[in-house]
Amino acid sequence: MTETTDTTKTRTAPPGPGGDHTPYVPRSPEFRAAAEALRGMRQDLLNDVLAYRPLPRLAEDAPFVRRFPAPLRRYARWVRHALVLLLAWATLVAGASSGQDLASPFYVLSSGVPAVAVVLTLLRPVAAFWLSYAWIFLFALVGQEAGDWPFHRAGFAGHLFVLTVVAIRTRPRTAAWMWLLTAVFGLLTEPFYGYPYGGSNTMEFLFLSAPVLLAVTVWHTRRDAMQEVTAQQTVTAHERSRRTLLEERTTIARELHDVVAHHMSVVAIQAEAAPYRVDNPPEELTKAFATIRENAVAALTELRRVLGVVRAEDYEAPDAPQPTLADLDALLANVREAGLPVEKTVTGAVRELPQGVELSAYRIVQEALSNTLRHAPGASARVEIGYVLGGLGLRVVNTPPPAAAPPASAPSGAGHGLTGMRERVTMLDGEMTAGPTPDGGYEVSVFLPARPLTEDGEPA
Repeated sequence: MTETTDTTKTRTAPPGPGGDHTPYVPRSPEFRAAAEALRGMRQDLLNDVLAYRPLPRLAEDAPFVRRFPAPLRRYARWVRHALVLLLAWATLVAGASSGQDLASPFYVLSSGVPAVAVVLTLLRPVAAFWLSYAWIFLFALVGQEAGDWPFHRAGFAGHLFVLTVVAIRTRPRTAAWMWLLTAVFGLLTEPFYGYPYGGSNTMEFLFLSAPVLLAVTVWHTRRDAMQEVTAQQTVTAHERSRRTLLEERTTIARELHDVVAHHMSVVAIQAEAAPYRVDNPPEELTKAFATIRENAVAALTELRRVLGVVRAEDYEAPDAPQPTLADLDALLANVREAGLPVEKTVTGAVRELPQGVELSAYRIVQEALSNTLRHAPGASARVEIGYVLGGLGLRVVNTPPPAAAPPASAPSGAGHGLTGMRERVTMLDGEMTAGPTPDGGYEVSVFLPARPLTEDGEPA
């Protein structure tokens, strides 16, 4: 006998107060959307109604503030507050245009309360909306002359100003809820109170406030999009700069590894061979050279362990020696074949420099000429090398490209070349300046400090 189990069971809700279970009914998408909308309204207009949110002043570096002279900028920072006060004054003027006695209690209430609601948007925007909303409701119960119901002229202007300011200060969703609540008020009260007074001006208010609030919503959306784009561009630029810096440091670390590893290997080999060059060397000398060799090998192993983490998995150390300034003529020949006329000038007593300085100088000249080829097609360049007492001076300058030259095909703006140059110069405690020349060209000037070498090829 085979026993079967029915897996299609009806889901039940948790037990109620009496312990009974009720069938679970899935919520429809419409119900969930309505619940989410009501939750948003409660968050925007019902929670923290009396929250104190003063309108901040404009920043000192705001574009509008910078347009004013320095003595007036501190007053220009209050321009938004002044505009709100101006709207409150316009509300009072709208109430006075109805022909009411300005000293009567009716005018004070009918125009003063909407004006106070407008001013209140500076401190408590949500409370200002509910004050204006409650006032138009109470005023509708009193009733007015034909054409001014349920919005008295001051209430019409004041409520419109309140909706606008609150929408600017909050979020687009709040603007939609305020407009919808105002529409519900007008549409529900019109059948009961509108006809005895000759009609209602609710539709006029809704048609006038809708495009205003829509414009505020579009402004909010555009501002948020611009802020998001700016933030994304900032993050992208930061990541690009960081990636460029890491790539350049990786390249320099690789080259530094090759240079230092070569010297440490020479030290180890010479220390091992030195005792055999002396007849009957003392035991102390043999031990000293053995210690030197062991330290050199240990240092070389540690160097490879530390700098090996920056090598790519497919990176292979070059078999040929790293380029130096002696190979600069071959580089200039290749550049000339690529279409860039270039001249070289050497001043001072030419001498051998430390390998790191020679390599960095070669790479800087190489990158500067590559930038000229990419960004100044048709221009000519000049390379100046100066051997001075304290180091090496480099200057690579190019003329402006001719007006008829075709635009550069390579995109510009990443700044990889200059970043690499600065990293090399910083590594050697040198100095570098780069920028356009007065005639429209570009110049890169570098000084690399270098101590003179001894007869063994080591820095003095």
